[in-house]
Amino acid sequence: MNRPHAAKFALVVIALAAALISAAAVPAAGQPRIKFKETSWDFGRVKQGEPLSHEFVFSNEGDATLVIQKVTTTCGCTAALLSADKIPPGKEGKIEIKFDTRGYGGQVSKLLYVDSNDPSQARRQLQVTADIETPPAPKIELDPYNYDAGLVVEGEGILANLKVINKGELELKVEFNHRNATYAGGGKPLSLPLKIAAGKEVMVEVRIPTQDRTGVVREYLLIKSNDPMRTTLSLYISGYIISKEKLRELFDRYKDILR
Repeated sequence: MNRPHAAKFALVVIALAAALISAAAVPAAGQPRIKFKETSWDFGRVKQGEPLSHEFVFSNEGDATLVIQKVTTTCGCTAALLSADKIPPGKEGKIEIKFDTRGYGGQVSKLLYVDSNDPSQARRQLQVTADIETPPAPKIELDPYNYDAGLVVEGEGILANLKVINKGELELKVEFNHRNATYAGGGKPLSLPLKIAAGKEVMVEVRIPTQDRTGVVREYLLIKSNDPMRTTLSLYISGYIISKEKLRELFDRYKDILR
């Protein structure tokens, strides 16, 4: 290597070394880091209707300001940031979650989401759980919740068989709501409200007149009860009404196959 080239090479090496030294001397930009004292909380066994609340405490263990951007929860809960939304390094913040246990029973879990500018964990998930004790009550179940009546001849009406079950400890009272349906049990008209003892079930025949309708039919039967957990349910009833003329046409077309 001749002298001019050697001199140029040495200058390049020196420039690169200086750049590396200068970059190392500049401190890296700081980053926030969120850390919670706990990420879950169990309220234990509580009575239905009892309001519950808990504070989740967190700190900023980074070396830049932590910004809480958003706090959201699943249904049935509310959450609030009790501290400022900007937390300096080394400082703490608090988030309170409140849970209304009315209408809930048994093991229940709710989630809380915290969005921040922490680059390593932009969204943190928190959880609260409770075992909610419910007082003795009726408990309604339906079988089925969707009923397909299939092919119905024009003028015959739709007949749906519905089983209403009481899985609770007290008497269940049931009312049906439809603009023109009739209800029977064992071939006899039902008197409403329908009363079902604890642990028992009743088969209900629901008949909906179709009048001059043809084609696809979709109906909803509204069912109200004294079950405190499920006061209103619905039965979806569907079917296809074929005219007598169309039925004769189909029979004539396929009568050889049907023999």
